[in-house]
Amino acid sequence: MVKQDMSSPLGHAYAGVAAAWAADLVPGPQGSRDCRLASAASFFRRAGGTLTLICAGLAVLPDLDLALQAHRSASHSIIAVLIITILSGAVTAWVTRRPGVGRTGLCSVARVALMCGAAYGTHLLVDWLAVDLTPPYGIQLFWPFSPTFYLSGVNLFPRTERREFAWWAIRINLITMAWETAIFAPILVLLWMVREKTLSRLAAQMSGRHHPPQ
Repeated sequence: MVKQDMSSPLGHAYAGVAAAWAADLVPGPQGSRDCRLASAASFFRRAGGTLTLICAGLAVLPDLDLALQAHRSASHSIIAVLIITILSGAVTAWVTRRPGVGRTGLCSVARVALMCGAAYGTHLLVDWLAVDLTPPYGIQLFWPFSPTFYLSGVNLFPRTERREFAWWAIRINLITMAWETAIFAPILVLLWMVREKTLSRLAAQMSGRHHPPQ
């Protein structure tokens, strides 16, 4: 059964970007952030560039199980989060080791893995906090070790309608996306402000390190 009671792809993408930016602020080796320190970098690069877009996509990815008629099962489990985290780290390590490919535009392997895993994990969190009126209720968080579905009951995120294409369904979806935007916009703005301040501070530190006083 295809659930209609789920958050929109827009809401999941918001959450993925928020998780990526938050994870990227976790303190780490100075060298792991060199790729983001250009003070005159474009908005796209300061936002994390392609990696941020990948994280937004990963946050939406679990809903591809709709095509398998097994929604909120394996792809909505902690095991799936671990797999995505490990694969992200492995792919990053492979890319950065290729001949002629430097680390420009990429951070440390651990940081990329954390960002991607966190972004994917937000999908589970959002669905756990969302409205679900179609049994089985919730997500199969501990698949394959437990068949139990979990749902918070908080109903923070309203439902969408994906089974019909009519004016009333469009209205429901627009209201849902507006609500998700209202929730995530302040979070994203705050994270952006912290990110800008952090990057500016790191850029100043790197500039001082590369240009020692005479």
